[in-house]
Amino acid sequence: MTWNHARGLDPLVAASARWVELGGAPIAWEARSLQDFEHYPLDDLARRFDLIVIDHPHVGQIVKQGCLAPFLDTAQLAETAAGSVGRSYESYRFDGRQWALPIDAAAQVQAYVPDRIDAPPASWDEILALGRAGRLACPLRPPHALMTLFTLCGQLGGSPDSIGDRLFDPEVAGEAYERLLELAAVVREHARTQDPIAVFEAMTAPDSRLAATPFIYGYANYARAGFRPHRIAFADLAPLGPAGVAGSALGGTGIAVSALGKHIAEATRFAAWVASGAVQAGLYAAAGGQPGHDRAWRDAQVNAETHDFYAATRATLEAAWLRPRHDGYMAFQEQASALLDDAILLGAPAAATVAALNELSNSFASTALRR
Repeated sequence: MTWNHARGLDPLVAASARWVELGGAPIAWEARSLQDFEHYPLDDLARRFDLIVIDHPHVGQIVKQGCLAPFLDTAQLAETAAGSVGRSYESYRFDGRQWALPIDAAAQVQAYVPDRIDAPPASWDEILALGRAGRLACPLRPPHALMTLFTLCGQLGGSPDSIGDRLFDPEVAGEAYERLLELAAVVREHARTQDPIAVFEAMTAPDSRLAATPFIYGYANYARAGFRPHRIAFADLAPLGPAGVAGSALGGTGIAVSALGKHIAEATRFAAWVASGAVQAGLYAAAGGQPGHDRAWRDAQVNAETHDFYAATRATLEAAWLRPRHDGYMAFQEQASALLDDAILLGAPAAATVAALNELSNSFASTALRR
């Protein structure tokens, strides 16, 4: 099971076909929507599928449920860890074991349409000016407004404290929230219903005036010539605070093996193979994937085919912030996203909103499985 987009499905289908040619067992992939990918119960998926593409904030819950098989081959793990882009490999390590291997690396970056604008905005004032001119987009559909709040906190020098007693610093998060309100006020109202894919589709439409988006998870597919009527270019975050491009909320995906399946050994071999540097920089990237391995991110051909998507966003990825992963975090993310969505709609005051988010975080925090 993977997620239903060319970036999530096509490279795994291509890799599975090659796996069969190499003598491996056939693999049939199914896909679920991006929203289901972010919310669907993984213990249920583990009962139905041998291989599951997951999001790292689920890891604490997964470990508690016992539904995934850990990766134990130390030599293979060392190669994958050495090839990690930023904290991608680390994001799937929990309670002393590795529960997934990164096959896709992403963080919130900037995106713009080079047919409509020469370069992405370089300051907060430039971002707001584009918004007032009706040329700015930003995905604010839950949980993406929360991801942007995380990123803004990081850029302002105070990434949330994922292991402390208080997730958000009130002063830093208050300023970040005020900026988020400013941003929401200058993008179209339906931004609250848009995820990154919807924003990219709107930006690439032939009759669109949209020129840029300042916070969005990068999608290398849209950087390829001919993928859509207009090509999207990508860049590191605009340096909006003392941390510069640091602090972006890490995304991406990892491939995991169900502990409840009948083919654990074969599934583990495939997962290790598809996460390897050679496959990631070769077949996986060529089939439209967005690799999680450093070998692909540094490859000249991989960059050329995506108009330097990887080179242009690497600094942001390397300095990205790792979300909490304790059991209970995903429930917090869902409820916090709804709380923040309401706050943005109503223009709720910063102090009360940040306090409510911290209170909610504390109510879900688990001390048993932090790291």
